[in-house]
Amino acid sequence: MADQAISTYTPLDVPLPPAPATSYFTAQQWKALYALADAIIPSIRTASTSRGSNDTVVSQDQWNTAISKLTATSPSPEAVKIAAQYLEEDASSNLAFRACIERIFGDFMHDEGRSSFGLMLNALNTRAGLLIMTGSTTPIHQHSVTVRERIISAWDTSRLASFRATYRVLIAIVKRSWVLSSPTINAVLGFPRVPIHGKPAMGFRHEFLQLPPSNEPGNPPETITTDVIVIGSGCGGAMAAKNLAEAGYRVLVVEKSYSYTSDTFPMGPNEGFVNMFEGGGAVLSNDGSVAILAGSTWGGGGTVNWSAALQTQAYVRQEWADNGLPFFTSLRFQRSLDRVCDRIGVTEHVCHNRQNNAILDGARRLGYAAKPVPQNTGGEEHYCGYCMLGCNSAAKKGPAETCLVDAANAGAIFMEGFRADRVLFTETNDERVASGVEGTWTSRDSYLGLSGEGAIRRKVIIHAKKVVVASGALQSPLLLLRSGLDNPQIGRNLHLHPVLACGAVYEEETRPWEGAALTTVVNEFENLDGRGHGVKIETSAMVPSLIIPVFPWRGGLDYKLFAASINHSTSFITLARDRDSGRLYPDPTDGRVRAEYTVSSFDLRHIVEGVIACAKIAYITGAKEFHTASREIPPFIRPAFNPKGTSDSQLEEQDLQGINNPALQSWIAEVRRKSLQSQQASFVSAHQMGTCRMGSSAKSSVVDPTCQVWGTEGLHVMDASVFPSASGANPMVTVMAIADWASQEMAWNLKKSENVMARL
Repeated sequence: MADQAISTYTPLDVPLPPAPATSYFTAQQWKALYALADAIIPSIRTASTSRGSNDTVVSQDQWNTAISKLTATSPSPEAVKIAAQYLEEDASSNLAFRACIERIFGDFMHDEGRSSFGLMLNALNTRAGLLIMTGSTTPIHQHSVTVRERIISAWDTSRLASFRATYRVLIAIVKRSWVLSSPTINAVLGFPRVPIHGKPAMGFRHEFLQLPPSNEPGNPPETITTDVIVIGSGCGGAMAAKNLAEAGYRVLVVEKSYSYTSDTFPMGPNEGFVNMFEGGGAVLSNDGSVAILAGSTWGGGGTVNWSAALQTQAYVRQEWADNGLPFFTSLRFQRSLDRVCDRIGVTEHVCHNRQNNAILDGARRLGYAAKPVPQNTGGEEHYCGYCMLGCNSAAKKGPAETCLVDAANAGAIFMEGFRADRVLFTETNDERVASGVEGTWTSRDSYLGLSGEGAIRRKVIIHAKKVVVASGALQSPLLLLRSGLDNPQIGRNLHLHPVLACGAVYEEETRPWEGAALTTVVNEFENLDGRGHGVKIETSAMVPSLIIPVFPWRGGLDYKLFAASINHSTSFITLARDRDSGRLYPDPTDGRVRAEYTVSSFDLRHIVEGVIACAKIAYITGAKEFHTASREIPPFIRPAFNPKGTSDSQLEEQDLQGINNPALQSWIAEVRRKSLQSQQASFVSAHQMGTCRMGSSAKSSVVDPTCQVWGTEGLHVMDASVFPSASGANPMVTVMAIADWASQEMAWNLKKSENVMARL
């Protein structure tokens, strides 16, 4: 295990952007919203300490039981005091909670969603609306918290789709904002601000092109000329930049987000989500059932992922080859996979933490196929579970520590804060030839590049011989559409690897945030249909702000007690290789990404089997509770192991039953009967793929077998959007291998063209 960190290490502060204006809601709308929030995260008190209708009042016995549960393992001499503060805190009196809510609605929610929510809040301020939504004309804030709880719960099962959608979005936003802002939850859990293992180290310091303010009338655009413009600094863009710069070409890499040095890592959860994730980590599918996590920072997803470095599996490669892409079963592709793994230091030298060991042990006891997951950690062990908020040891060898370093050493130039508005074309012999990109640059100002006072903004035109779009599966199709391309396949074929999280609670403390997040995989269920569709079982990062909000809310006290059990928990994720897909499109009002995606019944059946397998692993490894991110699947609570009067022989027999235990089998039968519903669950996607997919025909794909966009010359896409279908595994290595091969081909073709021109 890595050496313990110096306890005095404190990351540099990374301020949040300026707060958005709150005028999009009226004072009465805000009042209704916070009344609802206080019913979801209420103050829990006894009759003797209650302040009125804004509290959930419990008996003294319930209070004592809750306090006892919360303080059972706390080492703090003030454990009882902290536990009481935790129970008594509500949502709306916390200014940090309000700021989170305001930012989600003001900065990250699309106009249509905000308007719809505003209409709901308006209804709660009219007699007719109240009667329809609550069954009463009493204003929502005048009801007791208990009544408000019942009203909100009723929306979840309403016959009206709009009520069900309101429930999903409201609950998701309030849970997330509370965990991000609670002043006590980390103290209750014993969750430290920084990882206690590993040594802080300074990573590579990248330099970025700066532009002066324009004093000319009309603020004309800055013009830059280069050989290759790479739009996006993530895994695909970084590999392309490395290869093309090392081939001797002038390369400019532009990134719409900003770079942060390793001494700012790990960021605090709120700062990390806002500064390093697309839409602040709050992007939802249109139906609210899938939360989409995508990196948006220097190094892209490779800066915030969990280090899993799996190569593309044979059955996926064969499927892609069978669809007109023989490259994927060629030795050239394997060489690119190996070249990538060598550069990012992929290793199986890992030290499993408590939850990854539970998966390996449970799989062994059940006879499931399982194995370690290689990590891109430079050949070294990396015992840190915070890396989704940035790696402070620079041990995770993402793009910012590998390929972008190589690109810089080969002469590539970098520009952060550049939003690409459209690709530029010239018309030559009836061909659309990419000639550059036009966009807007915003300087790094006193808010670390966030748009505060003093920032310089310039229109920029970049002329280039070749354009590489590597903005990720969410943004690459939108850029192509903004550029005037009309291929109907653009944005379609969206695959998300929908994940349903599960959690097992144990008697002993687990501290699951310690140690590498994802070092094991159960692949027993990855081919349930015989065609490569099924689920992998892996573990999740257990940073509280990520894992707690995905689990169901079943009332204020229940949710607070569940959240406080995370320090005794382990996680499971059922990662589905989805057969069925959705689509992306720009919001018609503000242009931001919209995702039309619902997990299909076909893929849900596979997820159910994964959930059941997770429950078996949890049970066989001694978990006392098993929870899922589905509201319709009840938690499994292990029967009392030693009921009064049970003999030693009966106890031994009960233990030897293992997963044949009647209570567990009854629960499994109930799960199968319920047939999981997508809108009754909270799915998460960390892998977005396929929206500019590769193929052998323009009728069914966006890019050709060399990653060049059909109907254009010199415009290529090199990121996960080109996947012909879902990869079925964490996509980093596959993305980089495709970009490695495609960018080498581009360099060869550029050289060939130059030689032809030289002979003329």
